[in-house]
Amino acid sequence: QVQLVESGGGLVQRGGSLRLSCAASGRTFSSYAMGWFRQAPGKEREFVAGINWSGASTYYRDSVMGRFTISRDNAKNTVYLQMDILKPEDTAVYYCAAALTGLRVRFSTREYDYWGQGTQVTVSS
Repeated sequence: QVQLVESGGGLVQRGGSLRLSCAASGRTFSSYAMGWFRQAPGKEREFVAGINWSGASTYYRDSVMGRFTISRDNAKNTVYLQMDILKPEDTAVYYCAAALTGLRVRFSTREYDYWGQGTQVTVSS
């Protein structure tokens, strides 16, 4: 069983920054692919960013490219999402997810095995 705990959400003004963290339990964190998803009210959960087990491969949805950065520290069992130049349309609950097969980045919610409880990010205009 893997437990994921997100932190770092909050309220920020347009153009501001936040750094989300996701701490994972388990001795094999370094073998997982990790992802960040978000879900706004009335919308489906969508892929934001993903990283493979080593951190050598990362992918982003087009709307966050150049503004968000995903990274991981396998020694700390933690994955991060640095969010800069935030926009009101980034407002959502952000979820961390783990896929047990981590050679490549995973893009679909169906490919992830464990989910965190989510953290709210609100960007005011």
